[in-house]
Amino acid sequence: MKLIQCLQIVFLIVLSLSLSGCFKWAARAEGKLPKETALHKSYSYDGKVIIVGAGAAGLAAAKVLEQNKIDYVILEATNRYGGRLKKDTTLADFPIDIGAEWLHSAPITLNKLKGKRGDKIDEVLVPYHLNKTASWDGKEYKINADWQNNFMYSFLPESKFKETTWYDFVDENIAKTVKQNITFNSPVSEIIYSGNKVVVKTKNGDRYEADRVLVTVSIGVLKSNMINFKPVLNEKKKQTINAITYHPGFKVALKFSEKFYPDAIACTVENGEKGFYDIAFKKEAQTNILGFLCMGDETQKYYDLNSEEEIITSLIQELDQMFDGKASTAYSGEYIIENWGQHTFTQGTWTQAFQEKKSDLKVLNEPLDNKVYFAGEIYDTYQQMGVPGAILSGYHAADKILTDK
Repeated sequence: MKLIQCLQIVFLIVLSLSLSGCFKWAARAEGKLPKETALHKSYSYDGKVIIVGAGAAGLAAAKVLEQNKIDYVILEATNRYGGRLKKDTTLADFPIDIGAEWLHSAPITLNKLKGKRGDKIDEVLVPYHLNKTASWDGKEYKINADWQNNFMYSFLPESKFKETTWYDFVDENIAKTVKQNITFNSPVSEIIYSGNKVVVKTKNGDRYEADRVLVTVSIGVLKSNMINFKPVLNEKKKQTINAITYHPGFKVALKFSEKFYPDAIACTVENGEKGFYDIAFKKEAQTNILGFLCMGDETQKYYDLNSEEEIITSLIQELDQMFDGKASTAYSGEYIIENWGQHTFTQGTWTQAFQEKKSDLKVLNEPLDNKVYFAGEIYDTYQQMGVPGAILSGYHAADKILTDK
């Protein structure tokens, strides 16, 4: 073994030991999970609640309200529920997560999310322990050593659903009991919380009143000032919202007649993330689907192209560079693209609360006059990531709404 490889291994071992103690997040934060959530409690509340947004956090909070027979309505800006959770059943012989895809947390977290006690989970998961990966800097394609793949999995043991999707999980365990209370195509434009009741107005001209409101829109929507708060948010709250890292980005699924690529390819970028990965990894599927994720400054290069078709052409050309033209030969012409960064009601990809200042997260979670509350992945107090963090924040916010004096 070359000296430089030995030094790399030693460095990574030391790094892993140090980081495992410092960064208790996601799969490393099983101990941070609550012993019980609002799903295990009973509440008595005579008021009405409005939930803004039917994503994972909003649906989770609604489930608590539904269980306790509390009057509520969910105002959803789009014509569907799930937020950044989506699935497709047309491109492959298995359902594809078009939105969130990985379970970054420990598998037992799934039981916490649906209110099930015990350690045995019902879901079939695929350990995301990659066997063959590569790196690409735009010119050179290099196969990574096995120890690098093993290190990545030991440091953050993620998983994916084998036969279903995150959308299915939320639909079955949370949304199905509350979706009858969703009012679709109702983007909120104004929240007035100066009186005894909170008034919520939509762009459609509709007006709603409630005792308390839960806002679960993305941090990108709050940054854009699409919702007008009266009284206005204080400067500390506004500055904190604007300080949260929230990159533009998009996701693509490409269909090929053969698998000529490894499990994943990490691409070098200056800011953000970019990579290709096998969406069908360990799903026992017959269809070959290669995913592409781009987030951060690199995204603009693709946004500057004139159409989705040009973005796809650019990706095929880049793959052809890596694999000597095999991408063009095997490409079926079929794809799906999900552009979170340019969607009016997301305006970005995802947040990672563990990377933000604790003081900022505290400010974000503070309600407005104990009338307007907030939830979503960035408000997660349990140091999870993605969907689990969003759902747990919804339960946490519901508990505060129903118990604050």
